[in-house]
Amino acid sequence: MEDIIIIEGLVKKFGEKTAVNGLDLRIHQGELFGFLGPNGAGKTTTLRCVSTLTGFDEGTIIVDGNDIKKNPEAAKGSMGVIQQQVSLDKDLTIRENMISHAMYHNIGKKERNERIAELSDFFGLGEYLDKPVDSLSGGWKKRAAIVCAMLHNPKVLFLDEPTSGLDINARRLLWDVIKSLHKEGATIILTTHYIEEAESLCDRVGIIDKGKIIALDEPKNLCEKVGSIAVETVVDGKTTYRYFKDRDKAKAYAASVEGDVTMRSTNLEDVFVELTGKSVGAQT
Repeated sequence: MEDIIIIEGLVKKFGEKTAVNGLDLRIHQGELFGFLGPNGAGKTTTLRCVSTLTGFDEGTIIVDGNDIKKNPEAAKGSMGVIQQQVSLDKDLTIRENMISHAMYHNIGKKERNERIAELSDFFGLGEYLDKPVDSLSGGWKKRAAIVCAMLHNPKVLFLDEPTSGLDINARRLLWDVIKSLHKEGATIILTTHYIEEAESLCDRVGIIDKGKIIALDEPKNLCEKVGSIAVETVVDGKTTYRYFKDRDKAKAYAASVEGDVTMRSTNLEDVFVELTGKSVGAQT
């Protein structure tokens, strides 16, 4: 598969702290790729470096054939970026925000109006176009932000914790939007600390800790490497975990231990904890 993003030896420091530490990664065209890890692990910083929102100290980043240090404008033209905090102008309506974004990318009036109509219809935003930004819920604001980011037909869409702070209904609606974009062929890179989000949406997941990729594969393959069956045992309020690749061995172990025992399928949080000793979402 063709690689639309190539990252080699990426290093980003903030004073004495190294946020990204020699990271190497290739993301395939048309892929939905997820960064999973604890807060402070370097996933958002990596995304900001690749999307040109912040500089970096060492390494090379190539997006759609363009080195972002040598040819940043061409690289930016291939990108759409949605940050954790929605960056829409609160003093404008949704339509006015879209027009502003289209003008920033030098999109002519005819094409701009066609794209706004097409994307607004796709995302179900038609009735909200002339409403002020602050009159919308968080989920609809995120949809509007995605439309703004998609107006110039970017080849790569960056989503930094897109469902953070949303209620479960809004999260699921946004999942449907992301799945639809992926189905249409967009390359999507998202950061998340929601296990079910990564498992449901992503073709591949990179687990990042201390600025390094410590595991990289399809979600099901990552789980199978640890062991597809998890056995939880609770004794005196303390839970321990054991992982097995063979169900019969898992059953035999579960029958041999005391306490409250639960058998279940392994998930990506199990993988992360097994590799790092920390829970997803924990501070580092």
